[in-house]
Amino acid sequence: MPEIDLYTMQGEKKGTMSLSEDIFAVEPNMTVMNQALLRHLANRRSGSASTKTRAEVAGGGRKPWRQKGTGRSRHGSIRSPLWRGGGVTFGPKPRDYNQAMPKKMRRLAIKCAYSVKVTDKKMFALDELKMEMPKTKQFVDMMKKLNLDKSVLFVIDEKNFAVEKSASNIPGIKVVTTEGVNIHDLMKFDRLVMTTSAIKKVEEVLI
Repeated sequence: MPEIDLYTMQGEKKGTMSLSEDIFAVEPNMTVMNQALLRHLANRRSGSASTKTRAEVAGGGRKPWRQKGTGRSRHGSIRSPLWRGGGVTFGPKPRDYNQAMPKKMRRLAIKCAYSVKVTDKKMFALDELKMEMPKTKQFVDMMKKLNLDKSVLFVIDEKNFAVEKSASNIPGIKVVTTEGVNIHDLMKFDRLVMTTSAIKKVEEVLI
């Protein structure tokens, strides 16, 4: 059964915390993790790029000049893609980039990401993470006591405005609830810090 260190917000070590083998000791499946990451990034794309074809741009109701006798090349409409301000040939149109992925595979990817953090000793637990009011300095002081400097993902069990607001101004730091954890954040951030209640909630949901 895997174990991680357990600390307080004051940086004091309280002991260790045992984790579920079904979630935090899974053999990493890099193929599934990669697929889940690509799916997450694809689903974030808005797909709103759009251009007008020659049928959609304004103007061009008549032939610019007569077909012959002017010495110029023949044209039928100023809406032609050859003209400045004309339509765009094969330009982008709004599209949906969303990718589907079975729920079991999505869960496996998350479990693998958690397991990698535990194996690499990049994860530890906090007995609690609570603040009465937003205070960035207080959050920075806590990080110093925990020997955390940058690229840290904090996971809490429920929304806490004071904690999230305190961390929002610190580069490389992100606070999310257990529902907001995704494969991209788990792979992007170097360290993972979870409260004991968040770990228990994850184990209840993923087992």
